[in-house]
Amino acid sequence: MSDEALGEVTGQAFMQVQNLSDTSHEFTRMTLGVDVETRVNVDDIRIGEINGGTDFAATHLALGHIARQDGTQYNGKTYAKDEDVPFEATQPYLELAEDAQGLAGFRMGFTQARGSVSSLTSSFSGDIGLKLTDSTGAEFDAVLFDAAGQATNHRATQIGIPDDPANPTSCRECVSLDRVQSLLVGTEKADGTTGFTDEFFIGFQRDDAGVAWQSPNGANVINAGKGVFINLPTSMTVEMSQLTGTTGLPRLRTHQVDMGEQLF
Repeated sequence: MSDEALGEVTGQAFMQVQNLSDTSHEFTRMTLGVDVETRVNVDDIRIGEINGGTDFAATHLALGHIARQDGTQYNGKTYAKDEDVPFEATQPYLELAEDAQGLAGFRMGFTQARGSVSSLTSSFSGDIGLKLTDSTGAEFDAVLFDAAGQATNHRATQIGIPDDPANPTSCRECVSLDRVQSLLVGTEKADGTTGFTDEFFIGFQRDDAGVAWQSPNGANVINAGKGVFINLPTSMTVEMSQLTGTTGLPRLRTHQVDMGEQLF
């Protein structure tokens, strides 16, 4: 093509490759220039099943949902009853982390993502960016705990308020993870709608030291430990009394036949 013809063409590469580094790792991030809107259900998922446990185990996992009634608002849009509310994502990427021993980890994520994530989770490794309020109205970052009530982000089975927010070690008040049935991934905007987040990813790390993954915009670093690590950012704030109540945090509608807030 001539220079004149090329000058009339605008566009963006289908794949972008970035090379990054820190003091421990060299990173290669491959980003696809595509947008995704989806609603998907997975009956049963188990990842990192080794050494007598599972890093992430859940049933009835769903991305996106279906509006239960007319006039429901999500992401600044109004939906009619029975209308799909998709999980939205842009520019999916695959990132590799290497050190002197070779491949130290890899992760899959989205440059921008928002939408609902629903599941009945029995084991979780990673971080859930939920905030909880107690009976006095005080707000806390939700902490993950094991079955004995000890704080952990590896194969956790409970979530709740820690005994010491400055140094979480044990549970002051916590419930089983399957009480948190649906979460909205994203950031809270000034108008009350859910905005996009760049910190939704699943990582796989080789060593105990883990990998310090940089967010796509470079503003934050998220430390992911050995094995599977799911970073589930949400700006939701929930009363602890709701989690300990009869229904917990109810499930959004994820099937064509509405099975209710408890699914089954």
